Amino acid sequence: MPNVTSRRRLLTSAVACLAVAAAGGTAVELVSHGVLPGKAELDRLDGACAVSGRDVTFGKIGPSVTGSFHSAARGRVVGYEIGLPAGYQAGDELPLVVMLHGFGADHRDALAGLTPAQAVAIAGRRPMALVTVDGGNGYWNPHPGDDPMGMLVDELIPRCQRLGLGTGARRVGAMGISMGGYGALLLAEKHPSLVRAVAAISPAVWTSYDQARAANAGAYASAAGFAACDVVTHASALAGRVAVRVAAGYGDPFYPGVQALAAALPPGAVVDFGKGCHDGSFFASQQPASLKFLSESLA
Repeated sequence: MPNVTSRRRLLTSAVACLAVAAAGGTAVELVSHGVLPGKAELDRLDGACAVSGRDVTFGKIGPSVTGSFHSAARGRVVGYEIGLPAGYQAGDELPLVVMLHGFGADHRDALAGLTPAQAVAIAGRRPMALVTVDGGNGYWNPHPGDDPMGMLVDELIPRCQRLGLGTGARRVGAMGISMGGYGALLLAEKHPSLVRAVAAISPAVWTSYDQARAANAGAYASAAGFAACDVVTHASALAGRVAVRVAAGYGDPFYPGVQALAAALPPGAVVDFGKGCHDGSFFASQQPASLKFLSESLA
């Protein structure tokens, strides 16, 4: 009875909090991050979000390259950071992972608790480089006056390739968390001749435009834009061309969308469903396996 009572009180409190948030104009922000009325709090009460940490051993940390450039595709200056393995020399050819950030983040916090240099220094991974970049909050798909996908393909990746990163036979991988996970899948589906492997952690996947618009009105510019960039509908573009790994927790509000995605993925795709929610502990727990998958796929 004490547990039932606490759950009822918690749910009542959560609903009240959501009402206050809506009055303050932040309901869209809450929904876009999957914080449904009482759900996150109840999941934590029940232990549904508790994910065991995975031990990570780092090798020697290599150098980082930070900078910015004016993006014609985005119509603004964007920042970026490249993490390189220890012992890297300028001009060395390495596979490249393009790591896409989540909603409300930028190139500085695309990874969960890691810098790009730390990500490529995890012991046991084959040498590779990893780049993060500012993509805004438009879910990495084209919007009027802002095309982050065009920025990736026409500006960022060529910039990295001029440094010897991601050159050769499809030695580019894509990775992302939440909104970035969706973006990584979109990049791979739109450009399977460029991207050889993709790893999406808790991708923010909706199954209809109405659902997406109700949660985040700025995610897509139109219904036609959603249809053109629906990663579930276009998952067949990956078949026979792109290695795929997708992970999501049972307590993730995007889980139904990721289930639909998993059903549409080509044979051989790695799908990791398990305990966890749409939060930092789950994201961090999935990064080592995702990085390993990409390093092996790009070797």
